Amino acid sequence: MLRQATHELSFSTRGRGFTEITGEIAGLIRAGGWQSGLVTLHLRHTSASLLIQENADPEVRRDLERFFARLAPDGDPLFRHTCEGDDDMPAHVRTALTTVNLSVPFTGGQLALGTWQGIYLWEHRAQPHRRHLTAHLLGE
Repeated sequence: MLRQATHELSFSTRGRGFTEITGEIAGLIRAGGWQSGLVTLHLRHTSASLLIQENADPEVRRDLERFFARLAPDGDPLFRHTCEGDDDMPAHVRTALTTVNLSVPFTGGQLALGTWQGIYLWEHRAQPHRRHLTAHLLGE
């Protein structure tokens, strides 16, 4: 029988960088006894994003961070929105170029991710933050 559920999660970041949240999302599926369906994730922030990325070699995530640092550098004089510091507007640019929503199917009670894929919360601010995420599960 088709059903749905919504969960509110929060994650503490250590500042700019990646926090893998695959386990927490998989835990929602297991705890609810879900077998197949879709989990939609929505991060309720404008200076952090969600990403499915390689979870084997951490150098991939470091390379992404270096690329985005070049693309939207802190303190760029182009940016006038600096209310919360030099990393304020670059964080918004990073979020605009990535996403705050992800939808991931699950089958057999497990996320349908590839061998080297993980779900990450990508913090774009230099300082640690508490980030809030809504997870909506639809399936059986």
